[in-house]
Formats: sequence, structure tokens, C-alpha cells
Amino acid sequence: MIRLSVVIITFNEEKNLDRCLKSIQDVADEIVITDSFSTDKTIEIAARYNAVIIQNNFLGYGEQKNFATSCAKHDWILSLDADEALTPELRRSIKAVKQNPDHVFYEMPRLTSYCGQWIHHGVWYPDRQTRLYNRQKGRWVERKVHEYWATANNEPLGLLKGDLLHYSFSSVGDHLQKIEKYSELSAREAVSKQKDVTIFKMLFSPFWHFFHEYFVRLGFLDGYYGYIICKLSAYSAFLKCTKIRLYKREEKQLAN
Repeated sequence: MIRLSVVIITFNEEKNLDRCLKSIQDVADEIVITDSFSTDKTIEIAARYNAVIIQNNFLGYGEQKNFATSCAKHDWILSLDADEALTPELRRSIKAVKQNPDHVFYEMPRLTSYCGQWIHHGVWYPDRQTRLYNRQKGRWVERKVHEYWATANNEPLGLLKGDLLHYSFSSVGDHLQKIEKYSELSAREAVSKQKDVTIFKMLFSPFWHFFHEYFVRLGFLDGYYGYIICKLSAYSAFLKCTKIRLYKREEKQLAN
């Protein structure tokens, strides 16, 4: 049987961390919390679960997860966010992998709660996430946002049964704040890589995001909140494009 380290990066997660840690008790051989100097009760909660606690300045999501992964005792890692939790079915799937792994990394469907409603359509489900892996066979791609696990040699991917529960936004206001944060990070990263956005893309991208997510991916089946999510997805696309054009203009002005 393989030994499994559960790795979680945190910052002020007292509202979520206890739920997350409860859900991993019967699968974790080690719990590693990499915290960015929380000022709430995050560390106190982690200590109740005998977690290894490591303080580290936030480096960006991908870089922070690579650091956290490197701090674990075991090569097999389950990487979670503090606002996530395992369902009983997903725990059973992970236990089966521990008995006999036949891949070097696995993905799992993620089911998101939005303002108290589970979202089953659009691009938010199944929203498969690669979270269980052998750290010797790959690494997190170090992006400021939307990081992902990549293997070194394109090994085949395993799929686990059971949902990873994601307790994302308790209000539309929370969603808007995250859109502002993520659009800023994404735009800055794009500009650093010399990417630009045409007027056509800035105008068309929001429309396509809404149409694709609401109609093609059946977001309308999630009712009122399905509509809100798809509208805000369109807004997010517009905001990112707008910021990229703005920062590119500022960059050219400074160069002149």
C-alpha cells in the first residue's frame, strides 16, 4: 500500500479548513499545511488535526503548490484547496488507488456550491481536477492563476469516481471580488508573455463565453444561479481583455 500526504495551501481559511480536514481523516497518512501567514484561526484548526504546518510567503498558486508538494514526506500527494472536501465515494476511490495504483496521476470531477446551490451544468461541472499524483512524475505549471499539474512524459491519466466538493462562493459579491482578483493576475501574466488582445476579441469573447456556457453547456438548467454564473463569466472575459489592452497601452507609453 502506498503512503499518502495530503497537501493544502492556506491563507485565512478558518471558515473552510475544518470541513476539509474532517473529510480526509481516513485517507491521509500525513497532512501538510503550507500557510501564507494567516491572521485568523487557520493554524489553530490545522494543529488540532496534527498537521505539519509550514509558513511560506505566497508565491503564486502554481509555485506555492510546488513548494508545498516538496515539503511532504511521501511521494504520493493529494493536493486540495481549503474550501474543498471529499465525498464518501471519492474517499473510497482514493483508498482503492492506495492499495494498487495503476496510473501516476488521477483526476476527479469537482462539484461546486454557489450561494448554497450545487451547480451541475455549464463549465463548472464536471470541472475535472488533477489532484492525486506521484510527485516524482511531474510538477505544477507555475502560473499566477489557473495552475495545473503536468506530467513529465505524457503518462496516461486515471479518473476517480466520486465528486470533490467545492464550497466556492457564499454570495455574488464574493464571486465579483474573485473575478477582479483573477482578471488582474491573468492580465498581468498575459502582458508579461507579450500577449495582446484585438478589439474583435474584446467584443466577441464575452458573447461567446455566455453563449457557450449557458446554451451549449446547458447552464440554463441550473436556473437563476446558472444564469448569474454565465453572465459573470462573460463579464470576466471582458474584464480580462480590457485590462490586457490597458496594460499593453501603458507598456508602450513607458517605452516611448
